Amino acid sequence: MPISYPDLTQRPPRSPRVRLGGFVILPRMLDKGRATIGGKNGEFHYNCPLDQHFIKFVGIDPDKLRKQLENGKGDGEILDWIHENAALKRSPVDIASWSAYQEQRVSTDLESRKFFNEYHSKMAPKRQDVGTWFDLLDVDDFVTFGGIA
Repeated sequence: MPISYPDLTQRPPRSPRVRLGGFVILPRMLDKGRATIGGKNGEFHYNCPLDQHFIKFVGIDPDKLRKQLENGKGDGEILDWIHENAALKRSPVDIASWSAYQEQRVSTDLESRKFFNEYHSKMAPKRQDVGTWFDLLDVDDFVTFGGIA
């Protein structure tokens, strides 16, 4: 069966809030990886700084993960591969805690706060509910694909 790649020039990857095996970020990362392999990633980048939070948490090699995607593995198969190959074996409680933290993560240094605020004011200046990085990504995806914030 031919591999189907998401076309991220037509729609965004899944929200960073979507979970797979309890992990936030992972489904979005998989969408970007598959789209990159298919040459349809648009402005989205596999193994970007957001993806690195997941990579470091579980201790996997993003190039080896990409090879699994190139082999056409589905989300469930990828999750199994991660559990088998992660250098850092995380418990369900660890995963839940890490994911909850990631959902609430905010800018903590002046440089990233400045970037966050400038991007927010450019993209959705009237939105007062944008406070976390995930909020910013969700609004960015929405606006980039035609929504009005």
